[in-house]
Amino acid sequence: MKQYKTNDELLNYLETKNVTINKRNLALKRLEKYTYYSIVNSYKYNFKDSNNSYLPNVTFEEIFALYEFDKNIKLIILKYSLEIETIIKSLLANHLASIYGIDYYLDINNLDGNASIKVRKKLIDKINNEINKNYGVHLAITHYKNTYGFVPPFVLTKILTFGIISSYYGLLKQSDRQIIAKKFKISDVLLKQILRCLTNVRNICAHNDRLFCYRDKYTIKFKEININYKSKNNLTNLYMMIKSMQNILDKRQYNSLIISIEKEIKKLDKKLNSISVKNILRVMGYPNV
Repeated sequence: MKQYKTNDELLNYLETKNVTINKRNLALKRLEKYTYYSIVNSYKYNFKDSNNSYLPNVTFEEIFALYEFDKNIKLIILKYSLEIETIIKSLLANHLASIYGIDYYLDINNLDGNASIKVRKKLIDKINNEINKNYGVHLAITHYKNTYGFVPPFVLTKILTFGIISSYYGLLKQSDRQIIAKKFKISDVLLKQILRCLTNVRNICAHNDRLFCYRDKYTIKFKEININYKSKNNLTNLYMMIKSMQNILDKRQYNSLIISIEKEIKKLDKKLNSISVKNILRVMGYPNV
């Protein structure tokens, strides 16, 4: 679009592209609430052919159904990634305290010596910046700084983002990474890769970008999880991330995650006519569909 169009005009434009709008008033309400760009521009490509033309019998309702499916999937993934964040933070805090103590653990020499001093210092500086930013705001941070002059790891991890936690784990000494990874019966390399990719997934969910078509240049040693799986272009996809979460969540939590996702897939299947739900599953990376 090169100029502003009202929602009514946008629906008229969509109709000129042979997209049917079954419930116009409802469609207008949805555009007003979520915007044309978020719904149509973000999800239309799954309803187009190789010539960039809409497939026969595509409806606005179908496009919105995919938008809604993706939105619900993001909420599900976000819920269980928060659980994983809590688990990793607890393990990291306990390990740091037990090995390096609660006051001098933020020493650059406690990190992986194979990483450059610049990289290690950047992480420590980032962590200290978070402490300074939360001083006077976060009660526990303020209390420990005022009373003891330092912040113990079990308090620090509360204020760190998942991205920083992921980087922190990745820069631990290998022996420290292995001890934590052993809790999940996986290699420290695999856990590092899972946390790095999950950080990107979390950002997608938080910024309300498209998740179902997620691709990540950071790869996961997925052969350790499913030796027979083949990923196109060797990129990490959403299916691989979901399966990877099984390594960190307990059985009950993971089963609940899968049930929730399968429920959304069934709901979407009932709302699609011009394409099959298998088309979407293939985009997500599901095998044998």
